[in-house]
Amino acid sequence: MSDFCPIKRFDHLEFYVGNAKQAALFYSQCFGFTNTAYRGLETGSREIASYVMQQGNIQFVLSTGLTPEHPISKSVLKHGDGIAVVALEVPDAVSAYKETTKRGATGAIAPTEEEDAYGILRYSAIHAYGDVLIKFVERSDYTGVFAPGFHAQSKAHLKSNGVGLNTIDHIVANVELGAMERWVQFFAETMGFSLLVHFDDKTISTEYSALMSKVMQDGTGKIKLPINEPAQGKHKSQIEEYLEHNYGPGVQHVALASENIIETVTRMKAAGVEFLSAPQTYYEDLEERVGKIDEPIDKLAELGILVDRDQDGYLLQIFTQPVQDRPTLFFEVIERHGARGFGEGNFKALFEAIEREQARRGNLVTV
Repeated sequence: MSDFCPIKRFDHLEFYVGNAKQAALFYSQCFGFTNTAYRGLETGSREIASYVMQQGNIQFVLSTGLTPEHPISKSVLKHGDGIAVVALEVPDAVSAYKETTKRGATGAIAPTEEEDAYGILRYSAIHAYGDVLIKFVERSDYTGVFAPGFHAQSKAHLKSNGVGLNTIDHIVANVELGAMERWVQFFAETMGFSLLVHFDDKTISTEYSALMSKVMQDGTGKIKLPINEPAQGKHKSQIEEYLEHNYGPGVQHVALASENIIETVTRMKAAGVEFLSAPQTYYEDLEERVGKIDEPIDKLAELGILVDRDQDGYLLQIFTQPVQDRPTLFFEVIERHGARGFGEGNFKALFEAIEREQARRGNLVTV
């Protein structure tokens, strides 16, 4: 089923933001990204300014509308800053569009070609949950810095201050109660994805709130898209808080992989990134719970990094605070040592940390 819409990799994530210049500085200084390409008034783009930010194999595109009527401006007004486009590199953008729409996806951008001196870039897009688009990008005939209309930044902008982030591990969406199964079927039927794992509200719960989650992946296992929906609880769940402040479904968090999470998190914290914290009691019997690990537990405790193990190995993970004023989008930093799971052994500790932050925001209220 998977080969009717083959996918090479995550191509990029496009963020719609209120001020792309300031967002580019934030992701450069705090997350270690380098601004490699730009489009805006200076390059002849009269309606959009965009900054391409790169680190390892990760590409973010930060875009802002230059007029109040532009769709990007309207998106930011509704959702705040967030991820609007999940772009996937494919061998054939026309075929990807035809195959997915034939199977029930709603088209958003018909197959399009753009050309400059570096060749032809082809792309198309379909609608996904909320206002998020899945974009198919074909790069086989294009050798430019990012896309036609973008100019490579001068060497003055290319000073690398990377923190060791390498790849996108997975992208998590929040959808409304009762919608998870519909989106599971959407990715299965239109893109040939399969169910990797399912977490019910008994697995992902605390005394106060719960959620359910299903993880969909493509045929290669490179593209993993967990989908969360809220479950009934005593208080407003983190999913409900997200849906309320995002004004609908969308991307909740992106997991970025590092080969040395201790170094990465140390550098991010020094740059001002705020992370969720774990109680020190979490680390008291850590090796009894997860077995022998290579990293010093006292350093993990100092940084607040969580550990989990499955039958294939172990992983280390930590979650940032939301990266904008609305309690919506945040990031995960993850380092895998064979483990293929998502840290289910940490769900309770993680959710309790999130609930502490909800309480500080005044959003952990009885439902």
